[in-house]
Amino acid sequence: MTETGIAYSYAVAVLCALIALPVAAQDPRRGQELYELHCLTCHYERIHNRDPSRSLVRSFTQLRVEVANRAALTEQRFTVEDLDDLAEYLNRTHYRFRK
Repeated sequence: MTETGIAYSYAVAVLCALIALPVAAQDPRRGQELYELHCLTCHYERIHNRDPSRSLVRSFTQLRVEVANRAALTEQRFTVEDLDDLAEYLNRTHYRFRK
């Protein structure tokens, strides 16, 4: 299996776990720490402030999926809690979707 296939399989597994679990209280402060440690190395926060009509993310669920997909492309193994915290941080600071 290629690296892309492995990353995709990991993303699908994480997505299934995200959907199957009840939403627990996410920690946006921890999400910010994770974002600054792992995400800023590839892109800057202004990417989240682009024109909403150009964004593929249109709901909190889509944001959680996108976070899982992006995380799967890294060598870092994030837990479901990590992904939830990252999504919560991004939602509170940039997207502001209803849950």
